[in-house]
Parts: sequence; structure tokens; C-alpha cells
Amino acid sequence: MLIIGLTGGISSGKSTVANIFAQYGVPIIDMDVIAREVVEPGQPALEDIIRLFGQGYLLNNGELNRAMLRDTIFNDTGKRKQLEGILHPRIRETVKSRLAQLHAPYAIIVIPLLLETRQDDLLDRILVVDTAVEEQIRRTANRDHISEKQVKKILATQVDRQTRLDAADDIIRNSDGIDELSRQVASLHQHYLALAAA
Repeated sequence: MLIIGLTGGISSGKSTVANIFAQYGVPIIDMDVIAREVVEPGQPALEDIIRLFGQGYLLNNGELNRAMLRDTIFNDTGKRKQLEGILHPRIRETVKSRLAQLHAPYAIIVIPLLLETRQDDLLDRILVVDTAVEEQIRRTANRDHISEKQVKKILATQVDRQTRLDAADDIIRNSDGIDELSRQVASLHQHYLALAAA
């Protein structure tokens, strides 16, 4: 089975692209979704996070206070690395176990921080969703209700646009609306089926 890593900067359109691939019946494994699953109440990762960061990072309902944690890790590189040390091995094991259960010509793993966390050893190809930085800032500020300054802090923790493009085997340009996105996905779907059959 061909394994495609789908990545891109924040608010580049990764989820939209993944959803279009899913309409073709392509299995999608999303690391962001898994990251939320492994920190649900009762999960060992949540206990490790609270042990490290403190009880103040829990909401009244026992769930992780994501907003508070996000503010902390984007202002403290050491804490971010510690959090990654807790989450990444667990996320990776979950991905491998889900891949082992699949039977399809190809599958897509959505890995937002693919290049930052160097997880390309699981992959056959890297697909980058590319959009202008100004558009990323606008979309993220609107979606997450945060300031432009906060968005720029998040962007500063990610590799730059050119580095991502240089690492890509395939690129989807997200600048001309959903119809154009769908056309690019349709073309890549055929390409991946052909590669998988080769």
C-alpha cells in the first residue's frame, strides 16, 4: 500500500483536501484527530501532561485545557519539546496500528508538522497543500479567534513555506476555491492509483 503524507502550514486547507480524497474512498488517518484522542480523560498521555504542567491545565470537566496549553508551548520551546515527547510516540504507534488494518491501493496520513517532527520514514510520498502566508494568517485568526500576532507566533514554530515546497513530491495549490482544489485532488487520485498499481 502506498502511503502519502499530507502536510501544509496552519490553515492551508489540509482538512479540506483530505475530505475530498475521502470522497474517493481513500483511507485518511489524521494525526490531529489522534492527538486529541490520546489526551482524552483517562488516557495515560493526559496524566503525563498534568504531571508535567500541573492541575491548572485541566478544565472542570476533566478535559485538557487546550487553549492554555497552546499559549504555554508557543511561548516556551522547552515545554513544547516535553509535550512532543509525551504525545508523538503514542500518536505514531496509533498510526502504525491503523495502517496495519487497512486494505487499499493507497492511504493518506495527515501530518501537520511532518517536516518539523521528521516523520517521513513512514511515507512513500509527501503531498504539500500550499497557500499564501497572508491567507494562512487571515484564516487562522478568524477560525481560532486569536490575534494576528498570536498566529505569527504559531507560524514561527513551523518550517517556512519554501522549505515545505522543497520537500514535496506533489503540491496542491489552495488559492482558487473548492472547484480548483477538487480538480487537483481528482488528478492526484488517478496518479496515486497508477503508482500503487505499478
